[in-house]
Amino acid sequence: MLKNQKGITLVALVITIIILIILATVTIIFAFNGGIVDRANQAANMYANDTKYTDDSLANVVAYIDSKVPATN
Repeated sequence: MLKNQKGITLVALVITIIILIILATVTIIFAFNGGIVDRANQAANMYANDTKYTDDSLANVVAYIDSKVPATN
């Protein structure tokens, strides 16, 4: 006579692992072929360019203010 066994069976464990492998594969395919990585790289480049533009603009404003405001001692 078999007692009531608790826990998961080997079949359920194997099916779960197979489903996880399939989900990981689909995710990797969409990440690289779907352009997610390319779009992330483009966004990083845009951020770097915008930061440089902002820094240059701020430097110009500070230089303009310094030229208009007399120095105090």
